[in-house]
Amino acid sequence: MGRSYRDLIAWQKAMTFVREIYTVTHRFPSEERYGITNQLRRAAVSVPSNIAEGQARFSQKEFHHFLSQARGSLVEIETQLLIAKDLKYIQAARAETLLGLTDELGRILNGLISSIKSRAA
Repeated sequence: MGRSYRDLIAWQKAMTFVREIYTVTHRFPSEERYGITNQLRRAAVSVPSNIAEGQARFSQKEFHHFLSQARGSLVEIETQLLIAKDLKYIQAARAETLLGLTDELGRILNGLISSIKSRAA
């Protein structure tokens, strides 16, 4: 484990994704500030946060747990983006771009999870 969480591609991409989510939710209706805007932002922030916290743990099992939490947050974000698209808070093309980023980040997390599982075995 010795390297920093900042060196992880998953963390770097997740940080970029957080900025994208904040940018897109900035344009959501003000009455959604405590609704879907807040939920999307919190879920997005939890992805790199869980990656970082997991990497800082002392066991592969704990790292795996936190990566699974990050993966769960991605699925939450996907659902919320689809809701935002259905409510016309976000254009379909922009939603598809963001959903593509969640897919990419999900694949990266899955690869990292697989790598950790194989090291633990």
